[in-house]
Amino acid sequence: MENIIDLIATDSSPAEISDAIKAAIFAKSAEKIDQIRPHIANSMFGVEESEEENQVEYDQDQDQEEE
Repeated sequence: MENIIDLIATDSSPAEISDAIKAAIFAKSAEKIDQIRPHIANSMFGVEESEEENQVEYDQDQDQEEE
């Protein structure tokens, strides 16, 4: 994020700023995908998760329903 601010502050070209924003968004989305990939893979291939993992999933589902 600091890189993007530096690019804006130094009057870099719009293409450079756009590329930096796209790279930051891509990195953030890749991080999120890597976090949920094991859960999705386990559910797709029928691998049972431990009860602790199921409890965390249940808690997250409850939070989403409350919103």
